[in-house]
Amino acid sequence: MSGLTAAGLLLSAGVAAAEPVLVRDPWREVPLILARICPPRFRGKDYDVTAYGAKGDGLTKNTEAFYRAITACHQAGGGRVVVPAGTFLTGGIRLLSDVELHVGEGATVKFSTDPNDYLPLVLTRWEGTLCYNYQPFIYAFEEKNIAITGPGTIDGDAVSGTWASWGAGSTPLLRQWGEDGVPVEERILGVGRNMRPNMIQFFRCRNLLVEDVHLRNPAMWSLHFVFSQNITVRRVEFYSTNSQGDGVDIDSSSYAHVHDCKFDTNDDCVVVKSGRDADGRRVGIPSTRVVVERCKFSGRWGGITIGSETSGGVSKVFCRDCEINAPDFPGRYPVKHALYLKTNQDRGGVIDGVHLRNVFGQNVEREVLFVSMYYQNGGTKGFFPQINNVTVDRMRISGGKLAACFRGFPQQHIRNVQITDSTFTAIAEPNLIENTDNLVFRNTTINGVVPA
Repeated sequence: MSGLTAAGLLLSAGVAAAEPVLVRDPWREVPLILARICPPRFRGKDYDVTAYGAKGDGLTKNTEAFYRAITACHQAGGGRVVVPAGTFLTGGIRLLSDVELHVGEGATVKFSTDPNDYLPLVLTRWEGTLCYNYQPFIYAFEEKNIAITGPGTIDGDAVSGTWASWGAGSTPLLRQWGEDGVPVEERILGVGRNMRPNMIQFFRCRNLLVEDVHLRNPAMWSLHFVFSQNITVRRVEFYSTNSQGDGVDIDSSSYAHVHDCKFDTNDDCVVVKSGRDADGRRVGIPSTRVVVERCKFSGRWGGITIGSETSGGVSKVFCRDCEINAPDFPGRYPVKHALYLKTNQDRGGVIDGVHLRNVFGQNVEREVLFVSMYYQNGGTKGFFPQINNVTVDRMRISGGKLAACFRGFPQQHIRNVQITDSTFTAIAEPNLIENTDNLVFRNTTINGVVPA
């Protein structure tokens, strides 16, 4: 028996022979998901911010003018708040139901670099933990039927202010509050805590559209959806230079469609999250039914990313027809991972159903497919996550350190991975596979060789 127990022999035999158990083609659900996602429509009435006192001279602070225009539009039953050509400096903007904020051709909404312009504090989720912090530059709370549209620019101007110097701020304190179960209303950050605000955040909102606009220079995450539903992001171009410079973050939210966007980010491009550690498990709201398609990824880390905040669970994420490091959209950094699925035993949570199809590109800096429970050395708390049912179909990547890295825990294996009809070339090192059950390569080659 060569030292193998009977149970170990059966397990080894089962892993070698088994095929991923997929009851049906997961992609059959995509049309059903997309049918449930309906962008909002608005009353045909415009409210020009200049009629409410705004000046596009790049010097006048227009916070009150934006407030007056948005409030008037909302109270009249909705419509379109229009920002005409010019540079409109402002502090925090609060969006209300039935309002489309339209940034017109030649228009820039430029945000103040003074943190005091984002007071009072608001309820937010900061890297997966609930707290009160500076208001995001644009914020909506428990509203519905909202849009931000282009073709103009929303510029966080974070390269000019103090945001970059804040770094991690009071992150360890906030995370300890989350672990200790400190009541959310007592988790007060803001002044003196140096916690960057998101650029745009929708919190407990529904029926949302972000379209055609250019989003530049966030202090941290560009576009963050928390506890929200019915989300459309289309034809948006992202550019970020600060760390924490994610593009789109889908956080404990459902029915989201991100398509035909371009990402030149200093962090992940499209990210699906659901809360961090004890606080995320307490809330327990998953992200589910997310479709990403026809995007160009040039972000510094993952193209399509799951985690690392996955404590509430993630399911039914689909990414297709996307390009990595496109020659006509090279970005500042090469993507490190086409798929970046990261979690650990501090998180817990179930990730079930992540599917890629027709993702192609070149010059991936690290592992093309990175699926690991050992993010930040794996954690210590014993809340072992689950990762089940990952499929990759018709992927074509030229250039990368590894084609595939799948690392589960001995106590909790990754289960059911299927890589089909794919080609990986110019790969420097062999795959790294640990504690992964039912991994199948079919009609797939790495440097011209069929994986064992």
